[in-house]
Amino acid sequence: MNSFEFNKIFAAVLVAGITAMFAGFVAENVIHAHALEKDAVEIEGVESSGGGVAVEKLAEPVLHLVASADVEKGKKLSKACASCHSFEKGGPVKTGPTLWGVVGSSKGGTSGFGYSSGMMEMGGKWSYADLNKFLWKPKKFVSGTKMNFIGLKKPEDRAAMIAWLRTLSDSPKALPGDSEIAAEQADLVLPEVLAEKVEDAVEMIEEIAEEAADVTPHAGDEVQEPIAATPTKKPVIEEAP
Repeated sequence: MNSFEFNKIFAAVLVAGITAMFAGFVAENVIHAHALEKDAVEIEGVESSGGGVAVEKLAEPVLHLVASADVEKGKKLSKACASCHSFEKGGPVKTGPTLWGVVGSSKGGTSGFGYSSGMMEMGGKWSYADLNKFLWKPKKFVSGTKMNFIGLKKPEDRAAMIAWLRTLSDSPKALPGDSEIAAEQADLVLPEVLAEKVEDAVEMIEEIAEEAADVTPHAGDEVQEPIAATPTKKPVIEEAP
């Protein structure tokens, strides 16, 4: 391998390294790591690639689906929650708090129900985006929650449930606007895309490094010296005596 080819490989590795460093910087400032629970045995929602980079799976955005969601489907899905929650106005507190007027209400705001410390510390109101995350995996959204519901995997099911919960109010909250939909997309889609880009960059660097190692001359290898050009001899013209 001549020096020109080696320089090309070295330049490729250098550019890939710089790209990965930039991607890592962006990811570090956008993606916020979440500490694992001490008693965790199996990490849900995390897939590890062969390169050793973990990509955290997030709840798919659903706010763009709420306006056209099947409200009746959401009502049917809520039957699985009826043993723990009441849905009618002025309904009793059961194993869980009443869900009448939950959309837009304060987290941990139902009087007479003993919420977990994680829920009480969270604060804020139940936005559409937060309801999506909670319905996806309650225990992931609220640390130490008393909610034993495993969650709704399908985005369309969560959208239907949210659309139905919205109707449980004398003055239903306005449907998600463009700004809310865009914010949810940025919150749930961008971090995962960046994490995958970092994973791809790491794999690319590893592949280039392996290729460079295969072609880089090692100590003891014979290096063929370039053949020097033999100067052309000019013909000797003998002068006449």
